[in-house]
Amino acid sequence: MQEVVTSFGMQAAAAEIFLLTAICVILLVDVFLSDSKRWITYGLTLLTLAGSAFVTVKYAVDGRVTAFDGMFVADPMGDVLKLFSYGTVAVSLLYSHDYLKRNGLFRGEFFILALVALLGVMVMVSAGSLLTVYLGVELLSLSLYAMVAFDRDSGVAAESAMKYFVLGAISSGALLYGFSILYGVTGTLQLDELAVGVREVGAGNLGLVFGLAFVIVGIAFKFGAVPFHMWVPDVYHGAPTPVTLFIGSAPKIASFVLAIRVLAEGLDAMVASWQNMLIAISVASMIVGNVVAIAQTNLKRMLAYSTISHVGFILLGILAGTNDGYRAAMFYTLTYVIMAVGSFGMILLLSREGFEGDQLEDFKGLQRKSPWFAAMMMMLMFSTAGVPPFVGFWAKIAVLGAVVDVGLVWLAAVSVLLSVVAAFYYLRIIKLMYFDEPSDTYAIQADGTLRTVLSANGLAVLALGIFPSVLLDLCARVLP
Repeated sequence: MQEVVTSFGMQAAAAEIFLLTAICVILLVDVFLSDSKRWITYGLTLLTLAGSAFVTVKYAVDGRVTAFDGMFVADPMGDVLKLFSYGTVAVSLLYSHDYLKRNGLFRGEFFILALVALLGVMVMVSAGSLLTVYLGVELLSLSLYAMVAFDRDSGVAAESAMKYFVLGAISSGALLYGFSILYGVTGTLQLDELAVGVREVGAGNLGLVFGLAFVIVGIAFKFGAVPFHMWVPDVYHGAPTPVTLFIGSAPKIASFVLAIRVLAEGLDAMVASWQNMLIAISVASMIVGNVVAIAQTNLKRMLAYSTISHVGFILLGILAGTNDGYRAAMFYTLTYVIMAVGSFGMILLLSREGFEGDQLEDFKGLQRKSPWFAAMMMMLMFSTAGVPPFVGFWAKIAVLGAVVDVGLVWLAAVSVLLSVVAAFYYLRIIKLMYFDEPSDTYAIQADGTLRTVLSANGLAVLALGIFPSVLLDLCARVLP
């Protein structure tokens, strides 16, 4: 481990400091803008994301560097996940621009909340202490609660936000309670010292196992895994589509890194204990997610249950407890985010004044209206189902390989079986687009930016499927 002196702490956290400063500036500028000039806030937000990416690349590290007395960690994995988060948030905002304007939601607060949520993701990515982890979790969560309730005229959104807030508060309390027990047993909050403390006390210590159970509850909730998935379908359905798109993308990176930092780094000696817990959660998530998704008629709810099943696959890589498993889980997480952003982007593409475009029947006959975007949606659905040659296939192969390598062949077999079940509801959308008559005659009204970025998103799924080594090698380099 490479230590840095305190004077270099600012340099290690340069991206976070830049983003926080930019948030304060945008907040002040937005106060003085009229509604007609809100595009300035939007432009500054995109500039902030570009600036954060530049700072992250400029101060990128080759090895593990700690700062602020070990509470902050800069490493190659963190740099890659931050850059990916910037790109994901930028694409989310580009997709959302038209919808927000059309529905009177094009307000500065939306962009501020998105940036604060991103800051929470970044803090979690670079957490070197349980305290920093929790700070990142709350920064992200509080921003998301407000974003879900952003449409003040929507009773459904308010109800979803209330459910999310109450359940989120309970899960945050469980996570914090688990952290406090781990601190009580080991006497440290630092993740590297926690790993040493667990070995000294013994992984079988009853207090540690008890604390671990609460930590797993918190992690499972943030992922949206069964049985802590109750909020996912309601929030995805009730929130405005741009918010659903945001929640379904960057926060998944945060959930992945929360599990890696706490379980793989801090509690690696307890792998036997948390592996069994994650096996149960993973299988339950894949069963519930895939089976219940079949019954959905709303695409946002269907994608919510699809998310739950994909979380089960991400957990497969983590529960393997090996570096290969962590790499596979990271690859799957990044792949899932690319596919999820594109899928929700398609809903925004079809939406128009007074029409959400989020029902399955809204996709009927899309091939006749727009053959190109029907093809994009087909590629996204095939990839999400895990059909070759798309990138989703390689992601599933990676996590299945990781669990087979640790002798859990039965778990891989169950996962494959449930993937076949999942194929039904993805193929149903393709059937609606290509074989059914259109339910209306309205043409797609989206602007050129949304069309261009969504096309690139769809083609990326195919390109990364043909050349999966691009992402796989990247994950291998940052998680050696």
